[in-house]
Amino acid sequence: MFVKQVEVSSMAIFAYIVGCEKTKDALVIDPSADTERLINEAQSRGYTIKYIVNTHSHADHTMGNLKMKELTGAKIIIHEKDAAGLIHQPLQMIMALGGEPSPPADITVKDGDLITIGETSLQVIHTPGHSPGGMCLYHKGIVFTGDTLFVGAVGRTDLGGGSMEVLASSIHKKLFTLPDDTIVAPGHNYGDAPKSTIGKEKVYNPYVGQRAGY
Repeated sequence: MFVKQVEVSSMAIFAYIVGCEKTKDALVIDPSADTERLINEAQSRGYTIKYIVNTHSHADHTMGNLKMKELTGAKIIIHEKDAAGLIHQPLQMIMALGGEPSPPADITVKDGDLITIGETSLQVIHTPGHSPGGMCLYHKGIVFTGDTLFVGAVGRTDLGGGSMEVLASSIHKKLFTLPDDTIVAPGHNYGDAPKSTIGKEKVYNPYVGQRAGY
């Protein structure tokens, strides 16, 4: 499986290009900004973008959906519980960030579903707490955590539909049960490194790790 982490926008967002190395089909996770750069990165390596996958509906992660869909024809995928929120994001914020409102989702998913590109699949892990339909995407060895789990931090829970109790439960019951050597690929570059591991976050994360009293 091909994975390329790309930092985009003024909010230090990580977008990801994920592709099947055999068929050269690909998807992009959270195309916040620098859409043409992401497309060029994929195409320069021979990949065709088939899907746009949003880990949640917040504007900073979805404001590049429209442009990417127009340029590639890719279908937008989001968890069913964030589908309504995708098209009801604050216009003022989107404009301030230089983005555009997202079109509706083409496909909605739920916990346990597989998103398949060529011979590669990502498993949907529903992790509410940051948003009702927040989700992570898992393939053996790596989990894309969106705004659920960062390197040394967690997503904010003071927005609509957020809950620290629910978020902590999602992390402990859904993410911390993954193998310790699983790479954590977060939705923002907020930590002291661009990636971490489940094992490290289980111990050292100051919000949900063992050293935080969990």
